Amino acid sequence: MSDYKPPSVFNVEMILLNPNTTKINGVVKKTYPDISNGEKFYGSFRTFGGTEVTNNGVYSIMVTAVIDTYFNPNIKSNCRVAVNHNGEYWTYEIITEPENIGMKNRYLQFKVERLKGEA
Repeated sequence: MSDYKPPSVFNVEMILLNPNTTKINGVVKKTYPDISNGEKFYGSFRTFGGTEVTNNGVYSIMVTAVIDTYFNPNIKSNCRVAVNHNGEYWTYEIITEPENIGMKNRYLQFKVERLKGEA
């Protein structure tokens, strides 16, 4: 098998938001740091136009993307990623376990879903 080559250059600036967890009355509550306190990294960001979903009769579109980046052991499935979209940061939740491509600790690939309209 040949070596993995990323689909594009890693020129998109992203910010990793690792959760802080606290246990209140036996329930684990996650809080995420402000974007200014996150860890900056670069990668490729590819969207596919969203996925149409009908849930309980409500039609919506899930905006998902695939991120490729250099290996970083801090990127885990419970993290969030903030991506700069024309000066405004959009927050995405990691929805798949980050894949260590070829188990070589060189590249990671994972899928994210946009968080919008949170209460």
